[in-house]
Parts: sequence; structure tokens; C-alpha cells
Amino acid sequence: MTDVGDRAEQVGREVQHSKTLDRGIRFGMVAYGVVHLVVAWLAVQLALGNHGKNASQKGAMQTLAKQSVGPLLLWLIAVGMFLLVIWRVIEVFTGHQEYDGGKRWRRRATSAFKAVIYGYIGYLALRYATGSGSSSSSSNYTKTLMNQPYGRWLVGGVGAAIVVYGVAYARRGWTEKFMENLDARGTIGDTGNAYRLIGKIGYIAKGLAFCVVGGLFVAAAYTHHAKKSGGLDQALHTVLQQPFGPVLLILIAAGIACYGLFCFARARHLST
Repeated sequence: MTDVGDRAEQVGREVQHSKTLDRGIRFGMVAYGVVHLVVAWLAVQLALGNHGKNASQKGAMQTLAKQSVGPLLLWLIAVGMFLLVIWRVIEVFTGHQEYDGGKRWRRRATSAFKAVIYGYIGYLALRYATGSGSSSSSSNYTKTLMNQPYGRWLVGGVGAAIVVYGVAYARRGWTEKFMENLDARGTIGDTGNAYRLIGKIGYIAKGLAFCVVGGLFVAAAYTHHAKKSGGLDQALHTVLQQPFGPVLLILIAAGIACYGLFCFARARHLST
């Protein structure tokens, strides 16, 4: 069994360092960046008073689907996202060998969480590319879960986990650890400084957005009111309702756009 496990890890490492996977990851990062730029644009529209806009990944797919080349773009995004899922799944089983013990497993758990996020976006893109769309909302899923035994605790746990992930994301931005995702050429000179700035803004903004989303799930669990939960769109609507909400929302939109631009930088200077 040990020999089989060692062989599996060796194959995993070989796949991780293959040129085919490298190109797939770069393509996926470009697709991921496009999704963030569309979400940022929708968030700006929301801040300017167009409350009919769904400023989320689902809203981004809806917007792209309405364009003349929308189906093609959605297919490309779906392919890119599923390529990123493959990458992260490989990491879950054979990745992060440079770490030991608990840190390795925490890294692998993070890879699993990212695989879920990429998979969800890929699923949405595929649904809209085929014209089936999606009518379900996160509150529907939350209501179903809360009606199960210990459902409120599960919803609250999910929310808490999202908040923790958001804090870690923002911390990664503040400490600039995201720069380890770029190769040496992407970290030096004026170009490196530009990547550092947009990455820092992007990671902190996205981390804050995760915290708001997680907070909504915790609130839903506490009040037993599923409609209090929601994804990114509801989180941004919550921000909009705060004092100086439109200004805050535009700043968050700018941060999300910066994250999208950093995805392009990562596609160019990939260091897996």
C-alpha cells in the first residue's frame, strides 16, 4: 500500500509540473479574471443605483449570456474553471509536499475549498452556456439545510468557515504573501510593484467580501431566517445599505477588479 501511495504521489507531482497542466492553469486564471472584472462592473452599476443588477458570479454569467458571443465566452469560462478544479484536486491528493504535518493538510483543505469555488463558477457558466440558467437562490439551499437535524449549526458553521477564510484572504493581501504565486520576473521592477499594489487591494477587498458573505450565513443561523443568508450579491446589497454605502461599494468593486487584473498577472507569471 505504501508503494502504491508513493507511486500516486509521484504521478501527481509529474502531472503538476506538466506543460499541459501549466497552460490549462494559465487559461483558467484568465477566465477567472474575466469573471471578476464583470462582477466588479455589476457592483459599480449597483452602487450607481441600478438595483436590478445581480452583482455576483451568477449575475456575471447572466450578463455574458446576453452578449452576441456570450455562449462562446461562457463555454471558455466553463472550460477554464474546470481546468482549475483539476489543478486543485491534484493538490488535494498530492500537493504541498514542501510542508509537513498539519500545515500540509491545511493547505490541502484550502485547495479543496478553492476547487469547490471554481467548480461552482464552472457549473454556472455551463448552465448559462447551454441556455438552462439557474433559478435557485442561496437562501433556498440554506432553508433546506436549516430544516435538517442540527441544520442551524451546520449553516452557522459554514458561515464561520467562510469568515475565517475571508480573514485569511485579507491577511494574505496585507502581508503580500500572494506574491509567491508569481515567478521571479513578476516580482521585480515597476511591473512587480504594480502587481504588488493591485494584488494587495484585490486580496483585501475579496477577503472583506467573503467576511460579509459568511456573516450573513451566521446571521441566518442565529435568527433561523434563511433569507438573511446569501452570496456575493446579497453581501454587496448589505454594504450598500450602510452609511456611505455607494462609496464603500465602489471601493469594493475597485478591489474586485484589482483581483481580476492580478489573475491576469498570475496567468502570465505563473508559479504554482
